[in-house]
Amino acid sequence: MTIKNLLFALSTLIFLGACESDSQADKLRAKIEKIENEIQEKSIAKNELEQELKLLDPEYAKQQDKSVLVETQVVSQQYFEHKIQVQGEVASRKNINMSAETMGRVTQINVEPGDLVNKGQILIRLDAATMQNSVQELKTSLELATTIYEKQKNLWDQEIGTEVQYLEAKNRKESLERQLATLQSQLNMSTIRAPFAGRVNSVDIRTGEIAQPGAPIVSVVSNEEMYLKADVSEEYISDFTEGDSVDVFLPSLQKSFSTNVSAISYVINPANRTFQIDVKLNDNRSKVKPNQFVRMDLVDYRNEDAILVESEIIQQDNLGDFVFTVQEKDGKKIAKKVQVKRGQTYDGKTEILEGLLPGAEVISVGQRDAVDGITIKISK
Repeated sequence: MTIKNLLFALSTLIFLGACESDSQADKLRAKIEKIENEIQEKSIAKNELEQELKLLDPEYAKQQDKSVLVETQVVSQQYFEHKIQVQGEVASRKNINMSAETMGRVTQINVEPGDLVNKGQILIRLDAATMQNSVQELKTSLELATTIYEKQKNLWDQEIGTEVQYLEAKNRKESLERQLATLQSQLNMSTIRAPFAGRVNSVDIRTGEIAQPGAPIVSVVSNEEMYLKADVSEEYISDFTEGDSVDVFLPSLQKSFSTNVSAISYVINPANRTFQIDVKLNDNRSKVKPNQFVRMDLVDYRNEDAILVESEIIQQDNLGDFVFTVQEKDGKKIAKKVQVKRGQTYDGKTEILEGLLPGAEVISVGQRDAVDGITIKISK
C-alpha cells in the first residue's frame, strides 16, 4: 500500500469515527430527554394521586398538606415580535472583473493591486500599432476627400459642374468619416479604462501576454454601492416587505447595527427554493468588504397585544401545554392547572393564544413543585 493510499484510508477511518461519535452523542441526548420527560410525567401523576388520596384519607391530608413556596407574575398584553436568523454576505454593485473587448498583446500595465483609480483612467494598454497606422491613413484620405468635397460644393453652388460629381465627392467624404469612426472605436478597445472611481483589487495578466476577449484581466471595486444580501426560504415569502427593520451582526468585526430591507426578489430560486432580500448598509461601507459574512435577524411576525409568559413556566401533560395560575379557595391561595395554547416563541418569551386573559396571575418560580389544588405561599 502506498503512502497516499495509507493516508486516504486513515482519513476515512477518522471521518467515520467522528460520524459515529456524533451519532452516539445524539442517541444519548435523546435518551436523556426521554428520561426527563418521563420524570416530569411521573411527578405530575404522583402529585395528582396524592391530591386524590388527601380527599379519601383526612389523616394523610394532614400529614401532607404543606404550602409550596412560589413566585408569581401578572399576565399583561405586550408588544411581541418573532425573528428568524439568516446568513448573508456583503455585496457590491461596483465590484467587477474587466476583460479585453478584442484580442491583443499587453504593452503597458499602469496599475497594481491596491491602487486608487479615477473614472476613465487607463489601466492597461494593448498593442494597437497596426490599427493606429490605419487610422492615420484614413485621416489623410479624409482630409483630401473633404477638400475635394468643399471645392466641388462651391462649384455646384455656382451651377458649375454636374450634380453627379458633387454627390460622388460628398459620398466619398461621408464614407471615409464612417470608416474612421468605426476604426477609432476599435482602437479605443485596445485601452482598458476604469469604469468608476475605486480601488484595483487584482491584476491577472502580465506585460507581453495575449489578452483574450472575455477573460478577466483586472478587477476594480468601490465601496460606494455596497449592500447586504441573503437567501430566505420561500416559507416566509409573504412575511417581509421593503422598509422592514433588520438587525445585522458582522462576526469578523464584532459589530452590530440596525438597518432596513431595501428590495425583495420577485423570483423563487428553483435550486434551493429561496428568494433574495437586499438590505441597506447605511454608513458602514468603509469597514466592510464584498463577500464578507453577515448574520441578519428579520422580524417575520408581530403582535401588538400579545399575552406573553416566560417560556420555562409552560409544562406539558398528556392533554398538552399548561401553566399554573393562582386562585383563592377557602381563604387560601391555591395553584390552578390551566391548559393553554401556545403561539410563537422567541427570546425566552412565549405567546399564549388561548387559556389566559390579561390580569391572570401565573406561577413563575416553583411551578415544578406545584400540583392542581395545592396550597401555595407567594414569596415576597
